[in-house]
Amino acid sequence: MKPFYITTAIVYANAEPHIGFALELVYADVLARYYRMTGREVKYLTGTDEHGSKIARKAKEAGKEPQEFVNEIAGKVRELADELSISNDDFIQTTEARHKTSVEVFWKKVNNAGYIYKKAYKGLYCVGCESFKTDKDLIDGKCPDHDKAPEEVEEENYFFKLTAFEDGLKKLFAERPDFVVPDTKFNEIKQLLESGLEDISISRSTKVLKWGIPVPGDDSQVIYVWFDALVNYISALGHGEEKEGMKKYWPADIHIIGKEINRFHTILWPAMLMAAGIKVPQQVGVHGWITVDGKKMSKTIGNVVDPSD
Repeated sequence: MKPFYITTAIVYANAEPHIGFALELVYADVLARYYRMTGREVKYLTGTDEHGSKIARKAKEAGKEPQEFVNEIAGKVRELADELSISNDDFIQTTEARHKTSVEVFWKKVNNAGYIYKKAYKGLYCVGCESFKTDKDLIDGKCPDHDKAPEEVEEENYFFKLTAFEDGLKKLFAERPDFVVPDTKFNEIKQLLESGLEDISISRSTKVLKWGIPVPGDDSQVIYVWFDALVNYISALGHGEEKEGMKKYWPADIHIIGKEINRFHTILWPAMLMAAGIKVPQQVGVHGWITVDGKKMSKTIGNVVDPSD
């Protein structure tokens, strides 16, 4: 049998990991250990997401260079995995050379296939989520996850033709009812698909953000943090470097993620892979939050519990 490939989401390196990520590490570890016990080879990946405007701001506030800042956070995540005796086989940082190479190759594949274009854009950007929002995403004008009003952003960006994959995604959800588990999270994304998709901005001007991977062939733009971060799952397998890892381990058997990033992993990521001519993952496992007074535990809000405590 193909080795079992399991991943967690990668920790956004704007602050030390909270207990919610400890939960995710353990979820994935239970599955990894179970499949090893059945005699199957397992590859378990975790790591840190290290680009974006929020990280650049936090590093500046701490009086540190961004790379020094994210390396310290990555060290904390590694320590947490060690303290919990997590059996991960690999740890990836998105500032590593192997990841940058992979992202550049991935961008070129999608661009050469005709799914990237450039246009002027005006929208509402939540720095906490590192994503653009529509009015229907907001409650009283604020992001419900971070309790902050998004910033109005106007610039020329590269866009990904997400709309070109609407039919392909609907077909995926029709043919694979276990693509997203549990059922409630599958139905949530299915409803989102039925309401229609929009093309999304996948770069930021270096006039507003320099901390990121440059767009291949255009140093005036850096790649949007999600279009960069999601690629980590194949970067760790040597994508873009002609290594055997992709052939051996991909597609992933399951991505374990928190519910707030469900749409990125079950709509954007499969569409990105389709655009690049790469198979989509077998399954996405979505878990809930550890909450504080009914609110999501968030590093941005500050209502977090330190797992080492």
